[in-house]
Amino acid sequence: MKNLGKIIGAMTLGAITGAAIGVLFAPNKGSKTRQKITTGAKDVVEDLRKKMDNEARSLRKKAKDLKGRVLGKVDDSANEVIKKAEALKHHN
Repeated sequence: MKNLGKIIGAMTLGAITGAAIGVLFAPNKGSKTRQKITTGAKDVVEDLRKKMDNEARSLRKKAKDLKGRVLGKVDDSANEVIKKAEALKHHN
């Protein structure tokens, strides 16, 4: 999660810096420059959306894997308790 915050911050800073430099050094008229800024902003948003989707997918996979490991441990523990109970039952 810390990396995601850094990525978002860096992308936002990059977008703002790029837009400011673009406006300052724009050889085009204002409407064309605004169109370029809008397109650039949409690209940044799309990239961010893709990164968020990938991160969410990764987190879901990790959660699923963890769930499987936990359930496996629970099954192992339950089987061990059953074995011990059976051993006690036969011992008496």
